[in-house]
Amino acid sequence: MTPQDQLSFPREKTSADIAAGNNVCPVCSREAKEEFVPLRALPDSLDKLIRANAPDTKDFEAICARCVKIFERAKENIVKDAAMQKDGSHVLSTPLRLDAVESFTGKGVTIAFLDSGFYPHPDLIKPKSRIIGYRNMLHKDGDISNLFELDVASWHGMMTSVVAAGNGSLSNGFYRGIAPDSNVVLVKLAKTGRITEQNIQDGLEWVLENRTRHDIRIVNISAGGDFQQSYLHDSLSQTVEECVNKGLIVVCAVGNAGHLPTHPVFPPASAPSCIAVGGLDDNNSIDRSKRGMYRSSYGPTIDGFQKPEVIAPSIWVPAPILPGTPTAQEVELLEILDKAGDDELHEIIEQNSGVIPELDAAIDRPSHSIRQIIALKRRQENVITKHYKYVDGTSFSAPIVSSVIAQMLEANPQLTPQQVKRLLISTAERLPHYEVDRQGWGVVNPRKTVEAAVSFGKNEN
Repeated sequence: MTPQDQLSFPREKTSADIAAGNNVCPVCSREAKEEFVPLRALPDSLDKLIRANAPDTKDFEAICARCVKIFERAKENIVKDAAMQKDGSHVLSTPLRLDAVESFTGKGVTIAFLDSGFYPHPDLIKPKSRIIGYRNMLHKDGDISNLFELDVASWHGMMTSVVAAGNGSLSNGFYRGIAPDSNVVLVKLAKTGRITEQNIQDGLEWVLENRTRHDIRIVNISAGGDFQQSYLHDSLSQTVEECVNKGLIVVCAVGNAGHLPTHPVFPPASAPSCIAVGGLDDNNSIDRSKRGMYRSSYGPTIDGFQKPEVIAPSIWVPAPILPGTPTAQEVELLEILDKAGDDELHEIIEQNSGVIPELDAAIDRPSHSIRQIIALKRRQENVITKHYKYVDGTSFSAPIVSSVIAQMLEANPQLTPQQVKRLLISTAERLPHYEVDRQGWGVVNPRKTVEAAVSFGKNEN
């Protein structure tokens, strides 16, 4: 009997056991292909970090080598990130949850984002700006000055672009995207309110005209059209097909209507050649047995196409807070109050009257009651730190997939849109006990996908 055979792995059975085998890691629930590593052989700090992230797992003595590597990287990031240590937040970063490859960062790859509005967030412009193009479709000349104005329409596009390409500069790199070195082109489609199908088509046509100028390879669309229709008679879908034919990889959020009886998929996500992305709820964990479906839309479409093709995290997604907004002011005040002593709370609230009405109304209450309101407001605002909050929706799962594609293109610039789609779906991991229609080919797998991209040309020869 080997030392590995002598180690025990007691844990409750999970749904992932169906897809796994007998020798299953107690933390990630994957069947281990490599040898297990005894916890007693690990540094005490690493042992504690692992156990803290497996609170519902019974006593265990060893984990797979893959988990050891993941937690070693997590420990390094957490140590670097002073903000995480100070405020005690526990929302894991997207690269960590998806076990993304760190050696590829989207360098030299340009992603175009079509959205309602944008803002030059520090995670995109520091230490140097990676915003290489901007177009405001509401103005004939583009009006670049609008990019620097705080507008209520700016938050959504700022979040989608930073989720994909942000370098986490306000979190010491912890809350970075999977492609933190990629370049971005920002295309503002509309003012506040609903983005129309025509808005999206106008933006796509601009991208088509300017793709060579900015060397655009990927187009991220976190917006949907007006109603379900066949791509054969829909001009937006036809424009998507033209984009793909000319070498652009179009990634679309599939929508958040999975709870409706018809769970409709609107253009452009219904276009055959785009990569439509649905939502994964991973419960903010690397344990794949905790994975479930988000309420994202799904097909088949009117034309009978499977949509989405893949799914990615669309809840508990770290995203930046738009600076200078009422939300930013509230979150900053909450952080100050959270760190203040009980004897300071009332004075701080008085000095910041009007920022948070609930606290203004509670000014005469004792400190412990105010603490409860502070904690409640932090949860209501989904606060991680004063710079980041967690968001949900397939609007944010689409840019995660776009960032993985940026890694793939950095690793293998010769990949065509069709090859990228093929590699994404062939390496995805399906969830057990969920309908295929809802998840397509399954959860995007950044590490396997990038590895497949690296070897693709070699395998084809």
